[in-house]
Amino acid sequence: TWKWVVGPMFLYLCERLVRFWRSQQKVVITKVVIHPFKTIELQMMKKGFKMEVGQYIFVKCPAVSKLEWHPFTLTSAPEEDYFSIHVRIVGDWTEGLFNACGCDKQEFQEAWKLPKIAVDGPFGTASEDVFSYETVMLVGAGIGVTPFASVLKSVWYKYCHDATNLKLKKIYFYWLCRDTHAFEWFADLLQSLEAQMQERNNADFLSYNIYLTGWDETQATHFVVHHEEEKDVITGLKQKTLYGRPNWENEFKTIAERHPGSRIGVFLCGPEGLADTLNKQSISNSEADPRGVHFIFNKENF
Repeated sequence: TWKWVVGPMFLYLCERLVRFWRSQQKVVITKVVIHPFKTIELQMMKKGFKMEVGQYIFVKCPAVSKLEWHPFTLTSAPEEDYFSIHVRIVGDWTEGLFNACGCDKQEFQEAWKLPKIAVDGPFGTASEDVFSYETVMLVGAGIGVTPFASVLKSVWYKYCHDATNLKLKKIYFYWLCRDTHAFEWFADLLQSLEAQMQERNNADFLSYNIYLTGWDETQATHFVVHHEEEKDVITGLKQKTLYGRPNWENEFKTIAERHPGSRIGVFLCGPEGLADTLNKQSISNSEADPRGVHFIFNKENF
């Protein structure tokens, strides 16, 4: 028995030593940005840190807890000279981080007063394969929208730098959330991308649909009254916010008709129930003919 146990234990100890060594490397917080509804953005730098789109890291703040590590998806792009995470204040640890960064104070916080941060990672996810397809469907549910902030930023940098060599030609983005106000920082990113794509006369490159699932009668009435305005009253985007949940069967059939003979990557960051639905739709809408349309499903659950 010991022969079978020693090998895995040795590999496990090596992995723990590597993670401990990485967590001891110096991390500098370069900027703390306070977003609406108690969401903070930490922009950081670390020597030798290399990331890909959609990856995540483990974060420890000794000023809050010397033992707790928490995973956060990276919201920056590999092309940027820093890496960032967005933290929504929803518990004791995040509240402690919020206060440690001086976000509860009105005056300007000096950089040397910011807490020390330990970072372990980055670690890979399915989102890294986005650039392997010409057409992709990105589906984010609630907080699951964060990996696609990194993806959309990176797509924009690549598009501006060398659009002709970018394999990715079309993005269908779906964002399902109960309350868009909780993620206003992401709506700001979409507004920026929307404006820049229109300036380059390529507004069709990114098609996005925002579904507000936690609506009530008051919201619905307000939505109907202002539906004819140029921009959406909730997000400020030209694309109107939709109420309820998408009809996935219709969405898949429409995309299959628009891209015959293509391999379409379907990427989800969301709950297991939604993953089952998208997986079934990917299978049922893929053709048996190798030359036909095929949906390739990728997921990460929370």
